[in-house]
Amino acid sequence: MEILYLMIICSVSLAVVFLIIFIIGAKKGHFEDDESPAVRILMDDEIKEEKSENNKQEEKDNSDL
Repeated sequence: MEILYLMIICSVSLAVVFLIIFIIGAKKGHFEDDESPAVRILMDDEIKEEKSENNKQEEKDNSDL
């Protein structure tokens, strides 16, 4: 019976620690942007294409000098 009390105290204190960590993370803004990581993977190819086009344009501009 005493082990049951010990386990309840341990589990409640562990839950409180995780709650405190969650509250600190929420106050610092770690959970603000929940949509863009899901969309970023879809837009990754477009961003790479735009960068390569910009690099080609810059190389062309630099070669004209």
